[in-house]
Parts: sequence; C-alpha cells; structure tokens
Amino acid sequence: MSIKDILVQVDTGAATPGRLDLAIGLARGHGAHLIGLCVFDIHRIPGAGFGTINSENSMALSEYQVRVRDDAFQVAHTLEASFRERLRRDGLEGEWRLVEGRAAATVGLHARYADLAVLGQEDPDDRRSSGWTSVLEQALFSSGRPILVVPYAGHFTQVGRRVLIGWNARREAARAVHDALPLIAGADDVTVLAIDPQRGLGGHGEDPAVDIAQHLARHGLRVTAAQTTSGGLEASDVLLNHAADLGADLIVVGCYGHPRAWEMVLGGVTRALLQRMTVPVLMSH
Repeated sequence: MSIKDILVQVDTGAATPGRLDLAIGLARGHGAHLIGLCVFDIHRIPGAGFGTINSENSMALSEYQVRVRDDAFQVAHTLEASFRERLRRDGLEGEWRLVEGRAAATVGLHARYADLAVLGQEDPDDRRSSGWTSVLEQALFSSGRPILVVPYAGHFTQVGRRVLIGWNARREAARAVHDALPLIAGADDVTVLAIDPQRGLGGHGEDPAVDIAQHLARHGLRVTAAQTTSGGLEASDVLLNHAADLGADLIVVGCYGHPRAWEMVLGGVTRALLQRMTVPVLMSH
C-alpha cells in the first residue's frame, strides 16, 4: 500500500510548525496530497466569568462567543494563507479544510478519508491543546486509519529510518505493523520488541517476535527480533527506554481500548505513551 493522501492537524499551538514540517516531508517523500485540517470547536470555548447562565448574562455570553468565533476565523484565515504558501513553496498538491464542529468527532471523520493522519500530542503547558488527548482517542477508535502522533517537544524532520515496534501478538499490533509498512519501507533498521512474552501458539510464539520479524524481512526490511522483561516498569516506559537506546525516530504500536457504555477508553499503555512520548508514535486500532 502506498500513501496517497495525508491529513495534518493545523492550529495555533506552538507545536504546529514542527508537525507541519514533518507532514510536508512525508507528503513530498510519498508524492501524497496534503490536507490541512483546522477545526473550530465552539463547544471548547469556556464561558468563564459568566457564572450561572440566566436572562441577565445570556446575552453577554452570546456576544462573547460571537466575538471569539470571529477572532478564531480570522486566525484560521492566517493559518490557511501560511499553509497554502508552504504547499506552493514545496511544490505539493493539497487542500485546506476549515471545519466548525466538535473536534473529537470532526477529526475522526476527516481522518477516515486519508491514508495517514498526522496529529499532535497534548501539551500540558499549552491551554490551546487542553483536552486534545480525548480527540486523539476518538480519532484512533473511529477513523479506521493509522494515526501518527507527533510530540509537542522536539523537532522531527523524518520518521521511519530507525524503527521500534512494540509487539504483543495481538490483532491491534498486527494492524499497526501493516499500516506502518509504507513509512518504514526504507528503514535502516527495524527492531521488534516483545515485553514479558508468553511463549506458545496462543502467545508470542515459541521464539517471541521472530514470526513477525520474518514477515517484515520478506518485505525487504532489515529486522531484529528482541525480547525483554519489564522488571516492574510500565510497558510504555520500557518501550521509550528502548527507543532512546536505539536512537529510534518512530515507535509503532497497536492502540488498545476498553468498552465503556457507548464509547471506548484508551488502555493504560496507550494513554501512557500519549502522555510521555519522546519520538513520533504510529498507532492503529
């Protein structure tokens, strides 16, 4: 499978230029159509300062929201001009989408029609990204597409040269490996890591991670199968430590969730990675 269209999240956050640089590099490398998605979610605008809404202050709140909406669209037009200039300068085909709606549903919907979505990690020190983890969560569960999550700290000009795959032999992990193939096709080195593996047909196999490593090798990749014990550490920390040791520029993992009423909630390892990632992470559900 080749990558023909890439969706990238564009907003006013400090991490947007770096995320856009990476998306542009990927679009250039794959000859892909680049879609800049800017979502204006009126429901995420706080009504702080108005107290309980009543007949006296409802008009003030309404006027406040109108002003905020107008200001947001002016900013969005500036972002659009910058995005289109980047497309022109880099000789890329692409389009701009400014959408008003609930961010969680909107991002997942638009990601559904792209081969890859490039989204940002929530920055706890930037109120503009407050609550973004819930948007990522819904995009992962509802889009049916791989999501490349880019850390808010650091600058990443490429991914897929030195790759770490977190492997536990589950369906989600197999899906993530398959979805990652176009990104890692030219990798210098790929390491498949099984943490606390369980041997046998119902687990990781008699020789953990070797089966999936052989599958990847048939795709022409240089692959190392590795296994380790967590030693009391969380699996996410084990993955991040190995990524640092390997100098990895990409982690590939399956995204796990648990049903709760009508929604899905992220599993502990997935959520921890989203909170503490140090390199881009490709996730699939």
